[in-house]
Amino acid sequence: MFEKFIQIWKIRDLRVKILFVLAMLVIFRLAAHIPIPGVNVEALKDVFASNQILGLMNIFSGGGMQNFSIVMMGVAPYITSSIIFQLLAMIVPALEEMQKEESGRQKINMWTRWLTIPLAIAQSYGMITILRRSSYSILGDVSAFDLSAMIITITAGTIFLMWIGELITEKNIGNGISLLIFAGIVADLPRILQQTIVTFDPSQMFILIGFAVIALVTVIGVVIINEGQRNIPVQYARQVRGNRMYGGTSTHLPLRVNMAGVIPIIFAISLVLFPSMVAQFFIHARTAWIASSAEWIIGAFQNQLFYGVLYFILVFGFTYFYTEVIFHPTQIAENLQKQGGFIPGIRPGSHTSQYLANTTHKIIFVGALFLGIIAILPLIMRYFTGMQSLAIGGTSLLIVVAVVIETVKQIEAQMTMREYEGM
Repeated sequence: MFEKFIQIWKIRDLRVKILFVLAMLVIFRLAAHIPIPGVNVEALKDVFASNQILGLMNIFSGGGMQNFSIVMMGVAPYITSSIIFQLLAMIVPALEEMQKEESGRQKINMWTRWLTIPLAIAQSYGMITILRRSSYSILGDVSAFDLSAMIITITAGTIFLMWIGELITEKNIGNGISLLIFAGIVADLPRILQQTIVTFDPSQMFILIGFAVIALVTVIGVVIINEGQRNIPVQYARQVRGNRMYGGTSTHLPLRVNMAGVIPIIFAISLVLFPSMVAQFFIHARTAWIASSAEWIIGAFQNQLFYGVLYFILVFGFTYFYTEVIFHPTQIAENLQKQGGFIPGIRPGSHTSQYLANTTHKIIFVGALFLGIIAILPLIMRYFTGMQSLAIGGTSLLIVVAVVIETVKQIEAQMTMREYEGM
């Protein structure tokens, strides 16, 4: 491992890229500790420690929401904007055609950035409204000018992080947005360890050992599921062109167990948060049935059993949904047929497409079940142990391991490319 680090450090441009990425992450963490004036930060931390849904939101803000910092919304509005355009590409044929061309993808990326601004304004206003109506006295009297200044500052912070994320992505060291979320999770680990040491009770030794074992098993499981794939054999027919014969080779088509990554969890969190956030606006409505409905919705989502079951179902369903978005068996079957390839024992064309679709659905079942269990694992651990400190551990571990694997792969790809250049 150390030899690999030394080898990476000796490659000048790769070293510069890694140092640039680290510098951007340091800037992000500094911004995450600049709070907006007029906020009771200690009361805010108590709210996030006692609320599972807000804890999940804090993950995807990179830890900035817990400090009510200038980047408190993180990259959540940008992620939401990206999801909207991915869904629109399934519905609008024009967007689907644009995604197939480089210029079209650049236009969609530009529209995604523009949509991020109103989404950041709406989400920041919603979060400020929720905190103002909280019983913890987080925000004092906020005038219209102060509210406008907060929304503008938070929106600017989101745009700033979006820019940093794109700069990181351009360096081909990893996905910038994922690395920002990763940095927020990792930066919170020292605080969790310190809290565990300070509040250490010898009677909880077996519980802590159990946490460590479960964390280790989770990491191993994430690696196995992320790297797991089924290789579909593909045979290419021989073709005679002039006096030469081409083809006749055998290869395979890899179908990954978890094609969707952590996107289903992001989708599910967005839907789980939406009803509660909307209900907060109507809890003091003058119409009695609207106010009572808002209270019922908030109470239902605070019920751990209801929340856990709904969260699991959403993650499981979105895993299948997002796989359908990114994996197109019909196009793969057409491409194989055009190139003279076929799956042994399966007729080319529609039969190949149906075979790939059926095989994918069977494989994805394992990935969807795994993601769903990982998503509700913190709730299960909290139910049996009663400890709050690791309430978001499952999702955090999933993101951290997935980002590390992807980043390592990109660095190794760049090193391999330079070896070929040297040859």
